[in-house]
Amino acid sequence: MSTNLQTSPLMSTYSRFPVTIVKGKGSFVWDETGKQYLDFTSGIATCNLGHVPDVVKAKLEEQLQSLWHCSNLYHIPVQEQLAQLLVDYSFGDHVFFCNSGAEANEAAIKLARRYAQKVKGTDKYEVVTFTHSFHGRTLATISATGQGKIQAGFFPLVPGFRYLPFNDAEALADLVSEKTCAVLLELVQGEGGVVPADPAWISKIADLCRKHDILLMIDEIQTGMGRTGSLFAYEQYGIEPDVMSLAKGLGSGFPIGAIIANEKAAKAFDPGSHGSTFGGNPLATSAGLATMEYLVSSNTVQEASLLGTYLELKLNALKDTFQQIDEVRGKGLLQGIVAVEKAAKIIEKAREHNILLLTAGPDVVRILPPLTTSKQEIDQLIDALQMIFTSSLDF
Repeated sequence: MSTNLQTSPLMSTYSRFPVTIVKGKGSFVWDETGKQYLDFTSGIATCNLGHVPDVVKAKLEEQLQSLWHCSNLYHIPVQEQLAQLLVDYSFGDHVFFCNSGAEANEAAIKLARRYAQKVKGTDKYEVVTFTHSFHGRTLATISATGQGKIQAGFFPLVPGFRYLPFNDAEALADLVSEKTCAVLLELVQGEGGVVPADPAWISKIADLCRKHDILLMIDEIQTGMGRTGSLFAYEQYGIEPDVMSLAKGLGSGFPIGAIIANEKAAKAFDPGSHGSTFGGNPLATSAGLATMEYLVSSNTVQEASLLGTYLELKLNALKDTFQQIDEVRGKGLLQGIVAVEKAAKIIEKAREHNILLLTAGPDVVRILPPLTTSKQEIDQLIDALQMIFTSSLDF
């Protein structure tokens, strides 16, 4: 059912596409008329196993029969199981569960400040982030976000954040001040234009963090859970962060967030220092456990890495053919087509070809297939883009 924006009871916080999605399975969704779309948004990098994956559905249905909610004042076995898997397959030692990516980054920011003040016994509180970053929609996480358009209308911002230019090696001379307690960054800036971090730049940041004993915190909310061709993107950079934030793909569409921390950072939190009523509840962690178990026991991540290479090659072939494409960039199954000031038009035309895509700012078309996509589905996208660019050389 379409809703008139003027009469909708919903606040106008989204510019919605003219599509009402009522069903999803695998790489496809259907609207209320039965029209099928190839969904290469994956719910903004959330449905990494496709829509309604059977393994997650079965785990949720089982949990629905026994317990929906339990306070974190009691032990929750499925929460412990998911935490153990995340620790086993990452750098970390301890996990805190919450409900979203913004909450995960909020927890990371709080952990960083508390680490500096409680563990190190200093008055340091400043977190360095980077231009064009995106870290969430809470007041603290928009303050951490290096984009003026996200912050507009919400001043005064939360103090204690400083922004440096992304991928700028010379600017790292200003990374550490007398107030700095942590660095927070994305290894591929998703909302900021699908921009991968330069490995040498990341290595220099990691060295500076170790030298000055400040926490290196990696926001893997969009890049984690196999999205970039490894379970976590940091694995491709030869570094180990102190803290990592997760959400989106962790629950295959069921709301869940988490931070993973090493022993050094995690000891900053003790009973009463942080919490969440719904964080790590049995339903959310059941979805997360099923997702994580599937990713680590199957070849999905490895196959997704190969498919990411295939997608990138196909997109670059289009770039070599069509002048509308200025650049192709990304990692794995997080790819961007840079088409200056044309992204929204390309997305509109793709929708006419029954394919759903996203922007990453006005210049970039963001492509986010599920990890379970196929070469045939990627070819469907490429064929549609070829038709769009061929018939629209002037847009």
